[in-house]
Amino acid sequence: MVAYIGTARVQELVSRIGPARFIEALAGEIEADYRRWGEFEKSARHASHSPVGVIELMPTSDGRLYSFKYVNGHPKNTANGLLTVTAFGVLADVATGYPLLLSEMTFVTALRTAAISALAARYMARPSSRVMALIGNGAQSEFQVIAFHRMVGIREVRVFDTDPKATAKLMRNLAALRLPELRVIACATAAESVRGADIVTTATADKCNALILTPEMIEPGMHLNAVGGDCPGKTELHVDILRRSDARIVVEFEPQARIEGEIQQLESSETVTEFTDVLSAKRAGRLGKHEVTVFDSVGFALSDFSSLRYLHRLNGEQRDAGAEIDLVPILDDPKDLFGGLVNAGSRAPGHPARARTAEGSFA
Repeated sequence: MVAYIGTARVQELVSRIGPARFIEALAGEIEADYRRWGEFEKSARHASHSPVGVIELMPTSDGRLYSFKYVNGHPKNTANGLLTVTAFGVLADVATGYPLLLSEMTFVTALRTAAISALAARYMARPSSRVMALIGNGAQSEFQVIAFHRMVGIREVRVFDTDPKATAKLMRNLAALRLPELRVIACATAAESVRGADIVTTATADKCNALILTPEMIEPGMHLNAVGGDCPGKTELHVDILRRSDARIVVEFEPQARIEGEIQQLESSETVTEFTDVLSAKRAGRLGKHEVTVFDSVGFALSDFSSLRYLHRLNGEQRDAGAEIDLVPILDDPKDLFGGLVNAGSRAPGHPARARTAEGSFA
């Protein structure tokens, strides 16, 4: 039997811990794995593009555990009442090839994206940063605010979206959280939101080379957290921002970022830094208070690996073990696969096909 974590179980686990503490703990898992970067198999994700979106597979392994995530990005889905991004993932044992966990990752992707955004800002933003602009107030926005408030110390968030309903949703959800000492201000334009900000997070969804931030909007010392650009032809920053003489650009995995990130706009000869080198102190995240830093985040499989392993451990530590599914046959004779198929009652533990709910009953 394989452990199963569905949307309800993730809601339950996050509720028990609290969203802010969960994100911070997840950031710790991600940081620990980035510090052992050399142990992981790394490749750019496999993407299947269509005119309306993209479907991707994101695998990695440290030689003991293997994981992959299936994720899509379809910006026009919300017009039909569907999510822009959905995802699920698998964690498996390398020694046997057996899956250990099948998990939802739509919620988890949002949590881990916020976690690594705030983690990078700890190393790249000025320590005195207290004001953040957030452009794009959709599905990722609350997670970003929670992470930066908890992990970086942000006390004022200036929010903007071309859709006023998205901004109203964000402000309503943040008000319900009652985050201590957090002031949220709705702005009329993107330029208004970034004026005087220490950190600027862009998290827009349109699949195009958008100019969310332009050179005249950037002030010395800003940290830019570019989240929305995550596939070829989809960017948020004007290329001249990246080419500033005082700009420092950090990416998760350079070969993937060259295809999908803001740096797809740069020549291959224009250098960037990988986040692992910042963590290991091979390269600085920031050299001075006036430097403009850019975290060009497209999402990398290592963060999903960390998330799945954390979920698997957390799920097992709870008093209720959660659900299991019969994803792999259990046979008396592992060489008799056909017999296991036609003699359906021959081995009780895997039959019938049922999943145990989080409460322990069968559904």
